Parts: sequence; C-alpha cells; structure tokens
Amino acid sequence: MTVTGQEITDYVDRVRAALADLPPAVRDELTEDLPEHLAEVAAEGEGALVDRLGTPEAYAAELRAAAGAGEGRRPARFHRLAEARDQAATQIRLLDRQLGPVLGHETVSDFLRPLRPAWWLVRGWLAALLISVMVDGGRPGLLPRPNDNASAGLLLLIGAVVASLWLGRRSAGFTGWPRRLHRLGTAALLLFGFAVLVDVDRNASSDVYSGYEQTSVDRRYDRIEDVFVYDQQGRLIRDAQLFDQNGVPIRLGWPNCLDASGAVPAPRNAYPYCPELAPFGAPASPSIAPPAPAPTGSATPTAPSTSASPEPTSTR
Repeated sequence: MTVTGQEITDYVDRVRAALADLPPAVRDELTEDLPEHLAEVAAEGEGALVDRLGTPEAYAAELRAAAGAGEGRRPARFHRLAEARDQAATQIRLLDRQLGPVLGHETVSDFLRPLRPAWWLVRGWLAALLISVMVDGGRPGLLPRPNDNASAGLLLLIGAVVASLWLGRRSAGFTGWPRRLHRLGTAALLLFGFAVLVDVDRNASSDVYSGYEQTSVDRRYDRIEDVFVYDQQGRLIRDAQLFDQNGVPIRLGWPNCLDASGAVPAPRNAYPYCPELAPFGAPASPSIAPPAPAPTGSATPTAPSTSASPEPTSTR
C-alpha cells in the first residue's frame, strides 16, 4: 500500500501533539524535517508508517529521548485525554481496514477519497442552508431562502459551494488548530444535514391535502380550517374573499365538511367553506331585504279628503 500525503500529515500531527508539553521552539526544532523524513521512508518500500516506524507517540518519545528533553509537567487529566484519543484513533484505523474489503477497497478511506469533490459540493449546500436558518430562524427547506428571498438564497448557495471547493483543495495541508476546527465544522454540518433529512421526511409523510399550498400570516394560523366573515350587524357574509396589500389572494385552511353531493369541497379563495359550521350559529336563510325606513325630520303630506257628506233631502 502506497503511503499518501494525508497519512504523512496525520502522522506529523500526532507526533507534534505528543510533544505539546515542550516549548514551541523545541517542538518545532524536533519536527522541522519530519515530513521530509517520512516521505523518504514511504518511498523506500510498502506498508503503513505505523507498521514501519511504530505509533506516532512512540516516535515522539524517541525524538524526546534523543534530544534529551524530559517530560513536561502536564496535568494528569491531559495525559488521560491523550490516551483516550489515541485509543479511539487506533480503533478507527482498525475499522477502516476491516470494513474496506466490504466496499471493494483495502480501506474505507480508499473508497471515500475519490468522493471528496462530491462531499465538497454537499458541504457548500449544507452551509448555505445553515446560514439561511441562522438569518431568519425558520425551518430549513431544500434550498436556502434567507428572509424568504429566492435571489439571495441562490447567491448564498453559489458562494457557499465555491468557498467549500476552495477549502477542500487546501484542507489537506491544515495542521494543528486549523485542522481541528475543520473537522469540528465537518461534524457539525453532518449533524445539521441529518436533522434536515429528518425534517423533510416528517413533512413529506404528514397528512395534508396534496396540491394545496397554505399561506399563513403567522404560525398561530397554521391550524385554521375555515374563515367566517361577519358584518357590523353580526350577519355572516358568504363568498368573502381575502387579499393582501398587493392584491394577492390569501388562502387559509381547508374544507372539513361535505357538500350536497357528499364530497369534500375543493379549497378556493371564497369563505366560508362550510357556512353551516359558523361559530355563532347557523346562518339565516336568504330573505328579501326590509324596506328602507322613511327619513326623519320631514312631514308626510296628507291628501285632502275627496269624500263629501251627502246633502239632506227634503220631502214635501
């Protein structure tokens, strides 16, 4: 197996971590020519660096002894953390080799290495979604829409993907804290991506009417089923229509009753869907409007009587 540049970088990082208790100048002097030395060792034959030189911690101990640098006074808890980290790294390498043949490669790393450019694209997309959620605080969708602005979301997506590609081409040379921050950011984006997939799956399996887009002003109105509009006299207005300030119809709710044919009415921009379910009693049946009252303050003229009393008749 050919030793890659990434393996050399990892080996150097672990050696430097094992020498972290030494003064920076001493540590830099001990590891100054280490990458070149490891490259020469890798070119001399096959096999992993760990198999040929031992663990980075053992190699660091040899460097320390050769330079006459004693152990630093690091707290015991730091030593325990370093041991736990080394044990975890050893287990990960074992799994890497054991699971590699399942994927048709010597190690899982060999299988994943050609897929890095695809991950860089996905990482940019996840970063754009995360920034969009942090800006407006809404639920993540499949595309970033900061403040519900599709154009800004497209620009954000392009910028995040370009930045991710640039970072991916240079991340192999990271060492120390930049490398740790890079790994921490990758883990955070993976957790965020898993949360997005769970949310999308939950919305896809929810029981809502397909083909009907519900527009809500606030989350308080998410569960509206019907809209009932009353005039100042408390009379229900049928076929009322709602519009926003731009003349765009506002559609809320969904029918939860049956029409005369026994089917659920189709959603439409006219309310109420179900007049018989009015919250303040069933609406009255249509009737002829009463006549308008006579205007006050004006006397109604009376017509003179045309009937005359009969004249008395005389008899002779």
